Amino acid sequence: MSMDMNKMLEQVQQMQAQMQKAQEELKDETVQATAGGGMVTVTATGGGEIREIKIDPKAIDPDDPELLADMVVAAVNEALRSAQSLMESKLGPALGGLSGMGLPGL
Repeated sequence: MSMDMNKMLEQVQQMQAQMQKAQEELKDETVQATAGGGMVTVTATGGGEIREIKIDPKAIDPDDPELLADMVVAAVNEALRSAQSLMESKLGPALGGLSGMGLPGL
């Protein structure tokens, strides 16, 4: 039984190292999303951090600030969804090994 436990611990340590490496790589990868036909562009990291928001001056209408706010929210939400997908694609292989170990919730 201890051989199986040692093997399982070794596998967990390998997966932890893979996940840590993938998380570090995600910090450097970026995704972009736009709204309003490209009037608002948001850049986010694979770690879910917003790095940049670009707003075309044509999008700034003093009579309709709500429209600009809506475009910013839409672009940010799409960028975060893209970042989440990128994270899942990078971390998926590392997490996949945990399901076969019989650990609940994984």
